[in-house]
Amino acid sequence: QSKHILGYFVNVERIPNNCSNSPNRIFLKDRKILLNLSMAYFRVNISAYNEAGESPQAIYLVPEFFATDLPGQIHVKRQGSNAGVTWTPEYNPKCFVVDWGTGKGDMHMKIVTTATGNFTLENFKPYKLYKIMVHASDVCQCENFIRHEKTFGVTHFYSVEGVPRTGPTNVTILNITKHSALVKWNKIAAEDCLGFLQGYRISYTDLSTKKTLAVTLNSSTTSYHLTGLKEKTIYRVQISGFTDAGEGPLTLSQPFSTPKYGIVKPQC
Repeated sequence: QSKHILGYFVNVERIPNNCSNSPNRIFLKDRKILLNLSMAYFRVNISAYNEAGESPQAIYLVPEFFATDLPGQIHVKRQGSNAGVTWTPEYNPKCFVVDWGTGKGDMHMKIVTTATGNFTLENFKPYKLYKIMVHASDVCQCENFIRHEKTFGVTHFYSVEGVPRTGPTNVTILNITKHSALVKWNKIAAEDCLGFLQGYRISYTDLSTKKTLAVTLNSSTTSYHLTGLKEKTIYRVQISGFTDAGEGPLTLSQPFSTPKYGIVKPQC
């Protein structure tokens, strides 16, 4: 029935939506729209209409934005199960909007009308990664934030950090020569880190002498070239992740053997 469509309704809804009124509704003839949004979470509901009425809605969640050039910095300090959030405004808007939570389905929102640039957030759970966003707006009516707010800064926060509950996955050994081998792994998933991942520790053991060497790498690394290995020797690699709270469990590789000559092709 597309040839009978008269136009489209677009509802732009901020997440969380603490406004008492319905979301902003836009009427369109075209099948495209340009939205100038802050870095808050948004849901877009789109429906078509004709003389008979309105269609069901298509629901679209705006992908999460990542920006490194935001104008301001946010500082968070733990206060028991609460957190004190401070920032230095680049100018004095009429209000700030603070969003915090663990994701789209768990966000809270508060309007701060003072110019001091501080706020206390309550009831943080341990070992959970929280996202905290501060937006500036010169219009403080809740329904107008979509049009007027600009993101001042974004930060992440753990009230209590723990050690990773798992090690890295899919540890594989490639390009084995008599004196070297390449170790690769998949990074620890964010929900399993339970804190800010600081890096990985790799230890590799000569199984004949039980001698172990170790190296520490940063958290963005997912491969390492082992060197100085002995020829015709069996080794095992262990990898763990660590946060400021300590080291998580080890992931073990399958033992591998260095050849006396040449390169060992990886087995499928």
